[in-house]
Amino acid sequence: MTSSLDITAIRAAAARLAGQIERTPCRYSRTLSKITGAEVWVKFENLQFTAAYKERGALNKLMLLSDAEKAKGVIAASAGNHAQGLAYHGARLGVPVTIVMPKTTPFIKVQHTRDFGATVVIEGESYDDASAHARKLQVEQGLTFVHPFDDYDIMAGQGTIALEMLEDVPDLEILPVPIGGGGLISGVATAAKAIAPDIRIIGCEPAMYPSFTAKMRGVTAHCGGQTIAEGVAVKQVGELTYGVARPLIDDVLLLEEPHIEQAVALYCNVEKTIAEGAGAASLAALLAYPERFRGKKCGLILCGGNIDTRLLASVLTRELVRAQRLVSLRIVGDDRPGLLSTVANVIGTMGANIIEVNHNRLALDVPAKGAEFDITIETRDAQHTQDVMDALREKGYPPRAV
Repeated sequence: MTSSLDITAIRAAAARLAGQIERTPCRYSRTLSKITGAEVWVKFENLQFTAAYKERGALNKLMLLSDAEKAKGVIAASAGNHAQGLAYHGARLGVPVTIVMPKTTPFIKVQHTRDFGATVVIEGESYDDASAHARKLQVEQGLTFVHPFDDYDIMAGQGTIALEMLEDVPDLEILPVPIGGGGLISGVATAAKAIAPDIRIIGCEPAMYPSFTAKMRGVTAHCGGQTIAEGVAVKQVGELTYGVARPLIDDVLLLEEPHIEQAVALYCNVEKTIAEGAGAASLAALLAYPERFRGKKCGLILCGGNIDTRLLASVLTRELVRAQRLVSLRIVGDDRPGLLSTVANVIGTMGANIIEVNHNRLALDVPAKGAEFDITIETRDAQHTQDVMDALREKGYPPRAV
């Protein structure tokens, strides 16, 4: 077990992991660069077998265990990527893995962790409850506890990402890195600053969970809420990770939900790849604070792609609404035969697509002989939407967006 973190430990971890995980690509994105104004390079850690970078730290920790520790097995508390990374590599190495998950864990994550070979224990309403139970089982069964972030061996594994990025793109100038418990940014900052001392490290936190920011300012963090970036929704940053990362971080930026959603949608629509909320946090920072990154050679770590498919569908649909490509128009007219056909013909002639129609004759703010239509349409962009509305207005059916 490592008692501190430095570039030597991270290089040793890289040698340990070689050939056992994906050496993920770091690619230039022409379109994201145009959108953000930065020169954007993306490290695709969602291409790991379990679709997240967490494999690196988990595997490094497992390989450093003694034979006796491996034989008895390990235990962890996790509701996400750490659980799957530990379960998968534990099975590969023949190390028994027990994962304690809170009752709120989505079934699909429970099933994936079991499928990777772990024994899953469901306990508690929160991560803290699950962690406390895991510590209890650790003592009772003589297992080794593998913390998801507050462990130097875990940090060293995560730091191998920066070694690969700077090997592929040596002149990167700035790295925005998601912060949850702090394991990723601790490892990445340690490696990056050792190789390129002038490189800037910018932390990225969801505004609902500003645990690192609050600790920096010496105030109590007010954490809570349903963030899409649940992978970094941590109420308290690690003690070890904070000690490592704080001297190396240039700044921390807080991210609101719309920018994280937009980043997830951009990865899907532009890069044709899937990012979970936490995985898209670094791109969200470029969208929220473009002036901080404009003109700089910027390395983004797409650190995970494990997002619920229904949530992804919701995010993509909401992005269409935000871009005014999906809009609901309300039209009030006479309740007579052919009205809806006339309106539909105008919309179709303009090249828009009708998604849904709601016909309301009972609204009290509509004349008794009138009718109210809510028509959801899909268009190419905001200007196209405006053109459709103008055409309806010219035909005598002035719409309003609802």
